[in-house]
Amino acid sequence: MKIHDIYNRAIQKGMEADFRSREQIEKLLERRWKKFEKLSDSEREEFDRESLTNPYSDTRILYIAEDREITKVLVGIDIEPAEILLAKELEGIDLVISHHPLGRGLAALHEVMELQCDILNQYGVPINIAEGLMKERISEVARGTNPRNNWRVVDAARLLGVNLMCLHTVADNQAAKFLRARIEAEEHERVEDLMKTLRGIEEYQEAIKMGSGPKIFAGNPENRCGKIALTELTGGTEGSPKLYEKMAQAGIGTVVGMHMSEDHKKEAEAAHINVVVAGHMSSDSLGMNLIGDELEKEGIEIVPCSGFIRVSRAQKPMLP
Repeated sequence: MKIHDIYNRAIQKGMEADFRSREQIEKLLERRWKKFEKLSDSEREEFDRESLTNPYSDTRILYIAEDREITKVLVGIDIEPAEILLAKELEGIDLVISHHPLGRGLAALHEVMELQCDILNQYGVPINIAEGLMKERISEVARGTNPRNNWRVVDAARLLGVNLMCLHTVADNQAAKFLRARIEAEEHERVEDLMKTLRGIEEYQEAIKMGSGPKIFAGNPENRCGKIALTELTGGTEGSPKLYEKMAQAGIGTVVGMHMSEDHKKEAEAAHINVVVAGHMSSDSLGMNLIGDELEKEGIEIVPCSGFIRVSRAQKPMLP
């Protein structure tokens, strides 16, 4: 596989795992095409043409030094210039893959957050409410990434001649799909039952050993779960804290997420929603592992770094 083969495979797997239907994704891309066709020639020069075929703005090929067959990949949750230097020191690294977005992928992180509106709607939150509350949060995230030095790592890769890409929502979709299948395959009356299921997953088992396993951030183990919603595992970053009241009104009793701020925790508690934080690095690792397995099947060696907990399921039966 070459770099674009890996990129296209990751996008395809991301769409297959997306909580939205293929029809919804195609409609999203169709809207972008219609918008593009209405632009003037000068406006088209500034338009992100990659977004016409890739629905995930935070998944990008960032730099190609040499487009060659890929046999060995350095994969990390966060890639910084230190990891780029590490790639030059290690023997045979053909490509560095970051989970968290970099460059254009980070600058456009907010654009993928619309996905959260559709997921919330699937769990019963009216789409107008989800969009209204998410609009404010999306704008906040856009303002937050604007002043950052988004291209620092890409510049390091360019100077050192290292191939670089980032795979964010495509991997988070994989983790969300995996967890939804695992959770929905079992009965979870109490929060402690849900915690037991999460602790049975290999990435979370390793995270427990490192002191960062699944935690109950709101509620307690004896609380009944009610309807369990996986609303905070994919779609860029945390949504609006104002959504918890609307989730409760939609009948959601427990939310499963990767991480949670204090403001979000307080709002969840006020809405009497249980919150189980599966873990950030471990959940990111789960999604990247499922993509890594695809590469491993093609004979590509995965070298984990920077918080990536490598668990291979390439030869193991999976649910479902």
